Amino acid sequence: MAETMLFSEADKPHILVVDDDERIRNLISRYLRENGFVVATAKDAADAETVMTLALFDALIVDVMMPGKTGYEMTRDLRATSQIPILLLTALGEIDNRIEGLESGADDYLSKPFEPKELLLRLQSILRRHRPIDRTVDKIKIGKWMYRINDDLVEGEDGEEVRLTAVESRLLESLARQAGKILSRDELARLCGVDGNDRTVDVQITRLRKKIEEDSRYPRYIQTIRGQGYMLKQ
Repeated sequence: MAETMLFSEADKPHILVVDDDERIRNLISRYLRENGFVVATAKDAADAETVMTLALFDALIVDVMMPGKTGYEMTRDLRATSQIPILLLTALGEIDNRIEGLESGADDYLSKPFEPKELLLRLQSILRRHRPIDRTVDKIKIGKWMYRINDDLVEGEDGEEVRLTAVESRLLESLARQAGKILSRDELARLCGVDGNDRTVDVQITRLRKKIEEDSRYPRYIQTIRGQGYMLKQ
């Protein structure tokens, strides 16, 4: 069962810690919270995938040696669809292991045992190199529409309001918060908590287009990028 928490502090970086060792999870979580982060945890890659359907994260801290999918495998899978910052943790300190971690797509690599302060400094360094997710924004302008995120609706310049389903709203939020960036169907499925089947995402996109596009056959805002996914053009 995923160990999640409510994200009530919108201006703080959101971190997901993935480690099968409960003691390590608790140690990292406590230290990061004491230093201004909002933290959720998962005990393995499968658990992490569930947590990542529930919230957006600014970075991941992932243990390499976990039951099931390893940290290397999890990182490679994520890199196929996402550039979220990833810091790998491992008890293996050999050069070859470090190289494998970086080649898998990790942003940094830290060997156990480690000093919490070093973990904090490495995480802060990674975050400085990436643009954080802005959760303080609850309204986003999309063409003639004002998307009111917390209300699950878009409002036209003439006052017209169009209600969105929960999935449609999560889909639009995922695209809008990363406007101009191509998001794959798999990534959108994870962010929106829907079945990863391509057809499922396509159906939701079609429904959303019918609500916000003047002509859904020739979309102006939600662009299809052939062979890659979708992108919001503002």
